[in-house]
Amino acid sequence: MRALYWDGGDLKFRENHPEPKTTGGEAVVRVRLAGICSTDLQIFQGYMGFRGVPGHEFVGEVVKGAPALSGKRVVGEINFGCGFCESCRRGLARHCAKRRVMGILNADGCFAELLAIPARNLHPVPETISDEEAVFAEPLAAAFEILEQVEVDFTREVLVLGDGKLGILCAQVLSVTGARVTLVGKHADKLKLAKGAGVRTVLLADWKAKLFDIVVEATGSTLGLEAALAAMRPRGTLVLKSTVAGAHNLSLAPLVINEITVVGSRCGVFPPALEALARKKISVTPMIEKIYCLTDGVAGVRRAGQRGARKILLKN
Repeated sequence: MRALYWDGGDLKFRENHPEPKTTGGEAVVRVRLAGICSTDLQIFQGYMGFRGVPGHEFVGEVVKGAPALSGKRVVGEINFGCGFCESCRRGLARHCAKRRVMGILNADGCFAELLAIPARNLHPVPETISDEEAVFAEPLAAAFEILEQVEVDFTREVLVLGDGKLGILCAQVLSVTGARVTLVGKHADKLKLAKGAGVRTVLLADWKAKLFDIVVEATGSTLGLEAALAAMRPRGTLVLKSTVAGAHNLSLAPLVINEITVVGSRCGVFPPALEALARKKISVTPMIEKIYCLTDGVAGVRRAGQRGARKILLKN
């Protein structure tokens, strides 16, 4: 099959990459669209030491296994838990100590024609959701995870730092709660996308510092944490969304002095994201800049890593 392959130092397109082999309980999905996200770009900077087929945002159709979903469009959760440990039994396979993670940790990803994935990770895509919307299910689920971890309502003032794809999704999801949400970023064109979805936006160059009850750090930058801490009210909640390959060098004393609650927030479950897409509560397609063919996927990844790029998708 055709695939992109990361060997730890170089990303290459392969015309004849081996097709995925399945084990018990796994399905094979033919990928229709895949999304490139900041975590993928961090992988190419050495994050997690991954080797293999990258990518974890996809929509496709089941071609083998999962008989109930055969031929249907699906999206899939990216953490492959063992299914037996305490975390898995509690419904927290994304925290399984033995988990594999699609395109990130010991499991090939979706920048390929075919993908092997546990059948239990798959979710059917409602007909009212287009492929271009469905491919956002994974990052949108990550945004909804904040609401599973932090109490957010109309009384809260919330700051989202970072106008990348995840930052814009987080701002939209938090706005659905009625909270007073402000998105701060460096790119006027990206902020315009969020503003069009009803989010209050401020260009970083025009930002006048103030304090917030909840701050979501989604900059993908080593400087983002420092900026987030500076915007926290005492006894506020800091939500960390960025995964950055580089090291942080920052005093954590303000966390103690101001009694800040820090919440690491990673993957989320898919049903809330799919429901929001089906009901058109969240706008995602304006974030798409371009769809590259998989054969030109290396160029697509290169573009995704350039300053100011919007969402880049890969199509088989």
